[in-house]
Amino acid sequence: MKLSFLFFSDKPDKKWELCRQMGIKYAIAKLSPELTGKLPPWDFETLKASKQIFVDHGFDLIGLEGDQMDMMRIKLGLPGREYDVKLYKKMLENMGKLGINLLCYNFMATGWFRTSTDIEERGGALVTGFDTADGAKLPLTHFGEVSSEKIWENYEWFINQVMPVAEKAGVKMALHPDDPPVPVLQGISRILINADAIRKALSMSLSPSHGLTFCQGTFVSMGENIPVLIEEFGKQGKIHFVHLRDVEGNPDHFRETFHDNGPTNMPEMQKLYKQIGFNGPIRSDHVPTMAGENNDHAGYGMSGNLFGIGYIKGMMDALDIKSE
Repeated sequence: MKLSFLFFSDKPDKKWELCRQMGIKYAIAKLSPELTGKLPPWDFETLKASKQIFVDHGFDLIGLEGDQMDMMRIKLGLPGREYDVKLYKKMLENMGKLGINLLCYNFMATGWFRTSTDIEERGGALVTGFDTADGAKLPLTHFGEVSSEKIWENYEWFINQVMPVAEKAGVKMALHPDDPPVPVLQGISRILINADAIRKALSMSLSPSHGLTFCQGTFVSMGENIPVLIEEFGKQGKIHFVHLRDVEGNPDHFRETFHDNGPTNMPEMQKLYKQIGFNGPIRSDHVPTMAGENNDHAGYGMSGNLFGIGYIKGMMDALDIKSE
């Protein structure tokens, strides 16, 4: 497995130093303009320069994660999506040329979402959570109501457009399920909310590039059987990337936990990833904000990641899983 870390932008800071000290070699990055101040990765020279920054600081940039450009016209099927998807294809081609062979993407128009970001966890650490009743009080976006049928139609159009380009470029597209996995948020439908929906999405292209980010915590919040899904999707070769975290609750009401005190038997899941032959990137995800940290970027504090990464390394050592 490739133990990795998600970097927001290409600007070195203390996190980069700490990752090197923990033995992290592989970088996953979000390089959208609002983070980098540069053009999106559809510009070859910009992406090439960003990759070189990671190389110069001891990391191999092997993947991108999240929306690297404005995706709303694509996700909502709005005028101009043809132009946007043309740029998206250029990004995939650039990634292939530079050996950045993984793209963790989502199809959530309302994005990763929480109704709470300061729930107390063990020892007063702060975690995020979601409550459907609180979500229902939020106003509609200016896009109004959008049906699930429309989002499915847009997703199928998108996959038909980009998957042949991704396959030719040698880029694995790893679909992230909707988090939270609720059917509607602020009037916009969310379609990738259970295992059957993921199966439907995967059926839309048989390309080897078409696979999953197996966000374990999201599948837990769905109420799905995690071992069964790891075996199912793993045997199909569809798990391209693993996000490791845990939650307490159900789709309508849940909160994050530390890696070691949620409902999931984490070592058993790690053993299953080994058994299915998973050798892709894996990273700690959605960690508590711990003592001495501000909560400005809830879920992504460095102290929580130090704990999460150490926990993952310990499991890998105990199970004799090699980190490339």
